[in-house]
Amino acid sequence: MVSVIDGRKTTDEDLTGAVTGRKAGIVHLTHNDLDAAGADAIHRMKYGTITTIFSSVGRYSAIFALIAALPGKEDVLSISDLGYQSGIEETVKAAAENGWRIEWRDHHRWTDAEADGVRPHCALLHIDTSVCATAIAARDLMPGDAKAIKVARLVCDYDLWKKEDPQADVLGQVTQRRQHLTYVRNLLAQGKVTDRRVEGIYAEIRAGMDADIGASIRQTKIYGKKYRIAFAPLHGYPSETAHAIRDAMKTDIEVIVSANGRFSIRSVPPVSHLIARQYGGGGHPNAAGGTFSFSLIDRFLFWLLKRNRHFNDLARIAETI
Repeated sequence: MVSVIDGRKTTDEDLTGAVTGRKAGIVHLTHNDLDAAGADAIHRMKYGTITTIFSSVGRYSAIFALIAALPGKEDVLSISDLGYQSGIEETVKAAAENGWRIEWRDHHRWTDAEADGVRPHCALLHIDTSVCATAIAARDLMPGDAKAIKVARLVCDYDLWKKEDPQADVLGQVTQRRQHLTYVRNLLAQGKVTDRRVEGIYAEIRAGMDADIGASIRQTKIYGKKYRIAFAPLHGYPSETAHAIRDAMKTDIEVIVSANGRFSIRSVPPVSHLIARQYGGGGHPNAAGGTFSFSLIDRFLFWLLKRNRHFNDLARIAETI
């Protein structure tokens, strides 16, 4: 097993087996989106077949702790596109003491204190908020390589919301369906950005996207005084839904909420990451994610009314940051 996409059906035994069964001297722990696929493609351009674990932001600290407890044998544990979380320095220290050489590449915002707490235990800590994680990996691992540059440029276009390359949107949409993550990764590792399979998947996605976004817009609730804050249930495509709501309703902040309490937040003011950190998440100033702790009554009210008490709390936090 060389790639694991962590999810509800993934067990700790799956993760442990992938790490302990590694054939190359590197394990790559990364996020589970297009930027992660791009960063892993760069790693594979450099190292060939490696062990990769794709993780959500909410799960990665637990997975990191699991890996840290396994013998590193002086192999590299490369972490990319995953930001600082409270207390993570203890896991980094434990991993280093257990024989892992940690290389961490990230484009999320860290405070100086956070970086200073992690850096002593890393062979490399490379943080650059101006580019995507794929670009950081390309600069470090494949400097000057034409294929790596091509992949990094495309991924950054999507991940940083530049909207200059239509093909970036195609791959961004396709990788939101996690079952296609490794296929897109393998394509990018060859320096390719599309093929018939990708185009077919995208055509299928587009057919239902407009209906899903329309449903979210119709169920949107507006909060706030200082900012115009939209809360909407997720039917699919959080980034695109947020864009559509902003265009239609002239909002400042958009919070797209899943039935389980996880949310994506987009904002005109650079506060998304600060808000998300209050809910166990993080991200970028204008795009981040976190999780509401939904009780049974919260879930019921969200299902019935498309709102609950957490929306007032987030609006209050947003307007006092």
